[in-house]
Amino acid sequence: MLEYLEMDLWSPYLVGAGIGILEVLAFLLSDKPIGCSTAYSRTSGMMERAVFGPGVREKAYYRKFEPVVDWEVMLVAGIVLGSFLSATLSGTFRLEAVPPLWAARFGLDPLTRLAAAFAGGVLLGLGARWAGGCTSGHGISGTLQLAASSWLAVACFFVGGVAAAMILFGAGV
Repeated sequence: MLEYLEMDLWSPYLVGAGIGILEVLAFLLSDKPIGCSTAYSRTSGMMERAVFGPGVREKAYYRKFEPVVDWEVMLVAGIVLGSFLSATLSGTFRLEAVPPLWAARFGLDPLTRLAAAFAGGVLLGLGARWAGGCTSGHGISGTLQLAASSWLAVACFFVGGVAAAMILFGAGV
């Protein structure tokens, strides 16, 4: 089993089956679907509460999405930790301020890369909350439940991803 964890690339079929099992367990044990974007909302509320005090809980948004550590926050923490462990065990972990594909298209300036990553993250977060879920919420949980809105969202994820890649990196991507 350890040798599998040390592989550079994992089987997408095995990983997909694992995510499916995780989704089934999430429904069975918590009666909730897998999703990540709400964890970011909760985390922003916890950060806001740390800076501005407990009055944050009175905001309408945070009454609906209480700023607490719940299972979704722990899921995101597990994704980060698991990704780090996977990259470390496979020997592929490295810190890069500017990845090679970005450098080839936009140059080596790390501040430009950081600004673009930050702006992209903000837009993704806003879009996920506006759409009522992220790629995991709609793409995994919603499609599993045969929600038409999730199937539409997934189609838009693919179209938007391909369009963004073509705009940023050209048709050769």
